[in-house]
Amino acid sequence: MKRFNITVNGKAYDVAVEEISGGAAPVAAAPAPVQAAAPTPAAAPAAAGGTPVNAPMPGTILDVKVSAGDTVAEGQVLMVLEAMKMENDIVAPKAGKVASISVKKGDTVNSNDMLASIQ
Repeated sequence: MKRFNITVNGKAYDVAVEEISGGAAPVAAAPAPVQAAAPTPAAAPAAAGGTPVNAPMPGTILDVKVSAGDTVAEGQVLMVLEAMKMENDIVAPKAGKVASISVKKGDTVNSNDMLASIQ
């Protein structure tokens, strides 16, 4: 197995690929551009500062309960994510100040999309 970071539509994915034949040339040729592109999106959440709060699953944001600049406690509900007809509370992973909110009510998100950042 070989592991690669692949970026599709600006979203980075970690992919494991199994080589099943002796055709190593196509496999070896593809990773070079993919690995060069992957670090750029990964650096974006770090540049925002603070601890990222990412979506645990794809869904729709039903409600955003905090604003940038609010002080939150660990475990406090930041927003509500609807996934598979269930409402899921997205909570603060630590106490701090909300540095940024990256989504708004009605937005559709994918797994690991950054929802907010807490400093």
